[in-house]
Amino acid sequence: MPGIQAGDFIPDGLAGDLARGVMRLFGDLGQSCLAELPLGNGRRVDVMALDRGGLLTVVEIKTTAADYRSDAKWREYLAYCDAFYFAVPETFDRSLLPDRVGIIVADGWGGAILTAAPEFKLGPARRKAVTLRFARTAGRRLMRLHRPDYSQPAV
Repeated sequence: MPGIQAGDFIPDGLAGDLARGVMRLFGDLGQSCLAELPLGNGRRVDVMALDRGGLLTVVEIKTTAADYRSDAKWREYLAYCDAFYFAVPETFDRSLLPDRVGIIVADGWGGAILTAAPEFKLGPARRKAVTLRFARTAGRRLMRLHRPDYSQPAV
């Protein structure tokens, strides 16, 4: 049985390109990232970044205006992060995006923060739960890279 590849956790197409660019951007800022991270509320964020101080950033990727208009679940992510961004391609009409969120323009090679996200402050219990979920998910994914027969239990 072949092992998994890093790309197994990143979607195909433009959304995947944007996820890679966002992860490179946050990596260059000294943060660790996971794509497709499940949350305690049953949702899954496109990208979550964790900085050295323990601050958690969620990035929701939107590839088109129709993608943005058809999906309002991003509001459910706000209770799980200290900062929230939309990442969009250069051609996206950014006037569609709401106020009081961060905006990143990205492609497959990197990204740029155009609007800094306002900071929310997670409570200590939620921060601990999300940070543990981040760490356990990262650990399980590494285990699968090194041991392809590893059966991944639910988060």
